[in-house]
Amino acid sequence: MAALNRDSLMELFRFYQAAVVNTLFGFGLYALLITLGLNLYLAQAISFVAGVAFNYVVYSRHVFRTGRSAKLRFAAAYGSNYAMNLALLWLFNQFFHNAYLVGFAASIIASLINYFALKHLVFIGRSAG
Repeated sequence: MAALNRDSLMELFRFYQAAVVNTLFGFGLYALLITLGLNLYLAQAISFVAGVAFNYVVYSRHVFRTGRSAKLRFAAAYGSNYAMNLALLWLFNQFFHNAYLVGFAASIIASLINYFALKHLVFIGRSAG
């Protein structure tokens, strides 16, 4: 495992900046759709699709700035992330019958796993620059 140098630390810092913005966007849209009366799974599907497009732009332009485009790997990673998010929604909904809490908890766990997928499977070979 490579030591954390200044560039790697800055990349990690940018990732967490982007993660906060992306999470606020995705969860904000999810909460809005729940408030408007949508089913939690439909709200999650709509906010997820909108979030994927938003996240690609943010991560590719703000976090992993150099290297060639990885749109297909990004879509595949987010497809897997979506399935995991649905499973987490179902699991948490068995214990906590609050759509906001369930959506928030699923988002947090899915985003942690997503960092590793993006860093090690999607944006391979991109420098921290």
